[in-house]
This record gives sequence, C-alpha cells and structure tokens, in this order.
Amino acid sequence: MNFFAAEPDVFAPETVHRAEAFADLASRALRLALRIADTQNLADDLRAAMASRTTIDVACGVIMAQNRCSQDEAMALLAKASSHRNQKLRDVAAGILGRVSDGGVRTHFDP
Repeated sequence: MNFFAAEPDVFAPETVHRAEAFADLASRALRLALRIADTQNLADDLRAAMASRTTIDVACGVIMAQNRCSQDEAMALLAKASSHRNQKLRDVAAGILGRVSDGGVRTHFDP
C-alpha cells in the first residue's frame, strides 16, 4: 500500500497511524484468504485422490481375479501397463473397468 504527496510531511501522525492500521487489517485478511484457498485446494485434491484410488483398487481386484495373483502383483501389472502406455495409473485402471463393467465405480464417502 502506497500513499503519495507532492510535498514531504503532508500526512499527520494520526493519518499515518490509521493507514498503518488499515494495512495491517488488509494483510491479515489476505493471509486468511490465502490459507482458506490452500485448505480448499488440499480438500479438493484429497477428494480427487480418493476417487482415483477407488478406481485403481477396483481395477486391481479385477486383475487379481483374472490372473489369480496377489494384490502386490496386480498393482505391479497395473503400474507396468501405465508406464508402457505412458498413461496415468488411474486412466489405465478406468480403461480396465470400462471393459468389464457397464458403469463406472463410485467412491463411498461423504465429501
């Protein structure tokens, strides 16, 4: 926040004090707004991660059933396919589920 005047010492000490108090309040409000935005972004990211994780876990279960393998082996196969196709793990998992099911999977938690 800047205040300009054509001559020096134009602002009275009370005016300077009130401007400083206003700047302090404005900076507090801005810091709070940034913290709220960060928290909202984190919540959105966690919600998306939970939804992606459900898709990945269900696809892992499909691989386990089809290949009669352990969860670790199924995850390794899924990760390998993701790497070879240069696709995100959740997209490969969604593709698998699309081939074995008519509908998508849902994450069962209250957002």
